[in-house]
Amino acid sequence: MKNLKIGDKITRFPLIQGGMGVGISLGRLAGSVAKEGGIGIISTAQIGYRDPEFDKNPAQANIRAIESEMKKARAISPDGIIGYNIMTALKEHAAHVKAAVKAGADIIICGAGLPTDLPALTEGSQTKIAPIVSTDRSAKVILKYWDRKYRRTADLVVIEGPLAGGHLGFQKEELCSYTEESYGEEIKKIIATVKGYGEKYGIRIPVVVAGGIYDSEDVKRVMALGADGVQVATRFVTTEECDADIRYKEAYINASEEDIQIVKSPVGMPGRAIINPLMKRVMNGEKIGHSPCHGCLAKCNPSQIPYCITDSLIDAVKGNVEKGLLFCGAKAYKSKKIETVSEVMQALFA
Repeated sequence: MKNLKIGDKITRFPLIQGGMGVGISLGRLAGSVAKEGGIGIISTAQIGYRDPEFDKNPAQANIRAIESEMKKARAISPDGIIGYNIMTALKEHAAHVKAAVKAGADIIICGAGLPTDLPALTEGSQTKIAPIVSTDRSAKVILKYWDRKYRRTADLVVIEGPLAGGHLGFQKEELCSYTEESYGEEIKKIIATVKGYGEKYGIRIPVVVAGGIYDSEDVKRVMALGADGVQVATRFVTTEECDADIRYKEAYINASEEDIQIVKSPVGMPGRAIINPLMKRVMNGEKIGHSPCHGCLAKCNPSQIPYCITDSLIDAVKGNVEKGLLFCGAKAYKSKKIETVSEVMQALFA
């Protein structure tokens, strides 16, 4: 089994636990995955939602939580590999990256846009950097940009496929056109592109595949394509250690395959979620009232959005599953019970 090397640390399983916001993957889940020998990832998306000052000053609440959640994770796994997922689309993206470096992140993974400034924001630190890409074209764009502007390349690359949960790096029509076989060919192209930049810099850049990785057969399939590891998110939601409310976890267990659909996010990107009363109202054209803006996204006009993504994701993580946005991967319906992180990892690599 290949293992992933981050700095001077090596995983026992070639696995990254995917970052899930708001509040789904915080210090407890990330620390537990790191303790078992994977890479634990904390999502910084509105990470400070439980802070008493969140409504008054969300930016500072989030910065405080970036530090405190890392401390929680490190208490569970002092020597494990722990990092952050920081969306490029966040208004405070740069501040989150700097706070993550200060908190001692082993790695920062960035998606929801191309993280063009990530090398500059982490310069001089030991923190490794990894972009999330969905196509060979996007891989070439970001790696070429980093090469030309910063004279450096990625330490790791995450390929997020069309079966992933949450926001997706595809147009809606693209999601319908990809098959398992055709996207497998796209994965091979991305791996070849990444290999080329690794050769240029005299290093080996690991490539990790995400999206629709739920069991050991999925792991074997992407490893056979040449991947160095997998990123798994949905499977960890229904674990004891996941930071979400039990009612959120039960929504996964109770969902059927038909309940999981592509929805339109206020961000303007397609996303995958469980259809619930909130989504039905939105799909019927209703505009949902929301709280005063918490400044989560760089590009958002509160007067134009059909519903507030911060409000709906906070409702979800707190267990208000009727009103919340229940992001999930395409195979969430396979969830049948609450497991432990250890059981999930053993099953994935059985």
